Amino acid sequence: MKIENLIEFAEERNIKLEIQEKIVNEARDLIKGKYNYSLDKIKENFDALLEETEKEAYRLYLNYEQLYGEKVFDIFIKELIKSGEFNNLENTGKVLGKYFKLFDKFYLSLAQSRKTRAGKGFEKIHNSLFKILNYPFDEQVVINGKPDFLMPSAKHYNKNPMDCVIFTAKRTLRERWRQIVTEGTRGLGFYLATIDENISTAQLKEMLDHRIYLVCPENIKKKNYRDQINVLSFRQFFKDHLDPKIKSWKRNKII
Repeated sequence: MKIENLIEFAEERNIKLEIQEKIVNEARDLIKGKYNYSLDKIKENFDALLEETEKEAYRLYLNYEQLYGEKVFDIFIKELIKSGEFNNLENTGKVLGKYFKLFDKFYLSLAQSRKTRAGKGFEKIHNSLFKILNYPFDEQVVINGKPDFLMPSAKHYNKNPMDCVIFTAKRTLRERWRQIVTEGTRGLGFYLATIDENISTAQLKEMLDHRIYLVCPENIKKKNYRDQINVLSFRQFFKDHLDPKIKSWKRNKII
C-alpha cells in the first residue's frame, strides 16, 4: 500500500480535524454558560474570562485531536488489512515500522498545526468574546491594513478618524506591531490586545510614541508591565477608554 501523507489519506476519506471556529465557539459558550454573566459582568471579568476560555479551547482541541487520531489510525489499519499487508499479529511491529516516516510526518504536521492554531485561537477567542458586548464597530475594514474592530464605524472614520478607536488582537507581537502603526496613525489611538509577556520597555516606549496602547489580561499586566502607562488591563480599557467614548458618541448622536 503506497501512502505518502496520512493527513491527505484521511481527508480523501472525509476525516478532518474539527475546525477552529467551532472549537472556539464551543469553549466560549461553555465558559459563558458556567458563569451566566450579564454584559456588565462580562466586561468587569473580561480579563479572567479571556484566559479561562483560551484554556478551555485548548482542552477541547486536544480532545478533538485525540478523536481525529483514533479515526485516522482506525481507517489506516483497516486499509492495511484490506491490502493484505497486515494479516496476523506477529508481524505488527514490522508492518507499522515500515510506515515510521509516514507517522513521523503525521505527528509533526499535527504539532505544527497546534502552534498555528494557538496563535489564531487567541485572536478568535478574544474577538468572539468582544462581540458579545455589543459595542458598535465595523470589522476587518481596510485602512492601510485590517484592524479587527473599527469603532464606532468606518463611516465615522471617514468623517473624523481622530474620534475613532482602532482595536485588534495578536497573540504575540515580536516586531509585527510596527506593521500596524500606519493603521492607527489617524485614529484617536490604536489598542492592541495580546497575551505576549515578552515585550521590552524600549518597544513599549516606541509604541507609546505612536499612540499604541497594549491591552492584556490583568495578571499579565501586573506581572510584566505594572509601571507601563500604555499597558492596560481589559477592565481598564473598557472603563477608562472605550466606555467614555461610547458616551461621547451617543451624546453627539454618532451612534
